[in-house]
Amino acid sequence: MLREQIQRFVRSFGLLVTRQTPCGQPVSPSYAHALMVLLERDSAGAPTTQTELGAALGIDKSNVARLCSRLEEAGHAEQSPAPDDARSRLVRLTAPGRRMAQRITEASRDRFARIHAALPRAQRATVLEALALLNDAVETLREDSNP
Repeated sequence: MLREQIQRFVRSFGLLVTRQTPCGQPVSPSYAHALMVLLERDSAGAPTTQTELGAALGIDKSNVARLCSRLEEAGHAEQSPAPDDARSRLVRLTAPGRRMAQRITEASRDRFARIHAALPRAQRATVLEALALLNDAVETLREDSNP
């Protein structure tokens, strides 16, 4: 039952569409999430390494490197060696990347606000609690499989 419900959500939410986010932005979900993570960290004044970005997104080293290259090629991010470790790469948003990240963040907030409003008012807290429990379980399993 859990499997079927999650598959139904993934499909109906639009997570299988690779050229557009579920909130209608013209980039892949992984690209959009990278922009949002970088925006959040940039707003906090924290530089972000490729390793940190990969960990935040739950993707491996080679995939994050390719994603960062795509961000850079599109002019949305720039990369540079970390001052304390030349093997580590810092990733920063460019001005166009920041604008795109802000548009995606706003579109995402709007979409989730509409979904939240569509839930029966009396069950909203229950849904959020269940999602938190589900996320905790998935994260625990991921940690157990990555010693």
